[in-house]
Amino acid sequence: MQVAVTGAHGFLGWHTRGALRELGGESRSIPVGDGFDAAKALSALNGSARLIHIAGVNRGSDLEVQAENVRFATQMASTILQADAPPPVVVFANSTQATNGSVYGNAKAEAAGILEAAAAKVGAEFLDVCLPNLFGEHGRPFYNAVTATFSHMLAHGQSPTVADDKHLTLMHAQDAADLLIGAGGDTCEGDTEVHESVGGLLARLTDIDAVYRRGEIPDVSRKFERDLFNTYRSYAFPEQAPVRLTRHSDSRGSFFEIIRSHGGCGQSSFSTTEPGISRGDHFHRRKIERFTVLAGTATISLRKLFTDEVFEFRVTGDEPVAVDMPTMWSHKITNTGPDPLYTSFWTNDIFNPQVPDTIAEAVQK
Repeated sequence: MQVAVTGAHGFLGWHTRGALRELGGESRSIPVGDGFDAAKALSALNGSARLIHIAGVNRGSDLEVQAENVRFATQMASTILQADAPPPVVVFANSTQATNGSVYGNAKAEAAGILEAAAAKVGAEFLDVCLPNLFGEHGRPFYNAVTATFSHMLAHGQSPTVADDKHLTLMHAQDAADLLIGAGGDTCEGDTEVHESVGGLLARLTDIDAVYRRGEIPDVSRKFERDLFNTYRSYAFPEQAPVRLTRHSDSRGSFFEIIRSHGGCGQSSFSTTEPGISRGDHFHRRKIERFTVLAGTATISLRKLFTDEVFEFRVTGDEPVAVDMPTMWSHKITNTGPDPLYTSFWTNDIFNPQVPDTIAEAVQK
């Protein structure tokens, strides 16, 4: 499945491309604005199963916000109308602010109308997906959302404060991505939305920070807490990795704790790996996973999706550590020693082969 995406390199675009990977789909990026190339846009759009228009402007002067959102939509509408094989579905990542009368809201509403008219002319289905405040892994601090700012500051030892304790309607970016790609419906209503105050959000993240700094997993028994934790730890990696474990030894042998989890289900497993063999080369969208080498020598390798830099941790059972796999990062463990490698794996959910949340992705491309 080929999907054309504007704003593919932004926060929501990155999450959308990750969600497409789970379905075996690929994105065709279409730059808009000053970087718009009509011929390249037409090539990317032709034959695509879906157009997802994410690109937008929500900061700047009133004139810039209004003009740029309309310009982006006009560029894509023109491309739709010129396509020999236009996508049968056109999706607009709209905002719940589209009806609040603000300059940004009016601009988004006008952009929706432009795209809807173009879709109607070519017989395509138009989905106007109204999204609330989004949060998630790797949002830009001080720009995308207050959740990103709080998480970044806490993970780096700073003390954020609340300037305006208003109430927010929040949605995790992966839930928004599912809506856009058609994996989770076409409205923003349902249990994917959470209502919380800015102060309440900071209190939750502060608790997460305190627990995780001890090397422990906070209460992730509910979806929102799990999504917040995954968001927070995207800012804590790699600075807070690996988690150092205390090994106790005496004449009987040795003992160390692998994990302390404060809430939610979980699953533990154990593997042996022969010298030179790797396990993994996949990523998770929501699953929390911890690797702990019990005996032997290994290298744990990780790469953030759609980037090239690989982080490596050389670990050994003689000095035990735990390495937590960030969501949306491909990862693997390789036995680099001469003896069999013994590894403990822990995840926060019980494996479901129907919904494995384990997507193949090589660490080294």
